[in-house]
Amino acid sequence: MSTQSPSASSQYLSFIIAGEEYALGILQVKEIIEYDTVTRVPGVPAWVRGVFNLRGSVVPVVDLSVKLGMPPSTLTRWSCIVVVEVKLGQERLVLGLLSDAIGQVIELEPGAVVPPPSFGTPIHGDYLLGMGRLGTGKKFVLMLDIDKVLNSQEVLAASTLRAPAA
Repeated sequence: MSTQSPSASSQYLSFIIAGEEYALGILQVKEIIEYDTVTRVPGVPAWVRGVFNLRGSVVPVVDLSVKLGMPPSTLTRWSCIVVVEVKLGQERLVLGLLSDAIGQVIELEPGAVVPPPSFGTPIHGDYLLGMGRLGTGKKFVLMLDIDKVLNSQEVLAASTLRAPAA
């Protein structure tokens, strides 16, 4: 669950993938950019959409929809890349997460976060930190543990990607 003290609320960025609302801790999000030019790289796992140039750095783009076992994301005018930092041992690496749309910044009190169910979610339960109750408590947002969604070996493989020579 949350590492926050019981009296502290936490902020999360919500985004949409395959019609479901997911959230990441706001401190893991570095920026949100419009989906533009992503270069496909041959031989990468299906969940790696390609790489893009972020101020001179080559950043891999992960299609979370594929990584979570759903069909690939369809690009629309609302598609964007959520740039995040993930842990690799003691290092932090920058990756882009393709999302269908950005939701909102939400603030959740500790009591609004419940453990993920062991059934009924579209993704593996270990990938979730919990479920956040929104508004009146009828709707939930799935809170991703991005460091578990992308394990160390996968992050290392994705971080070594380079754009193919032109």
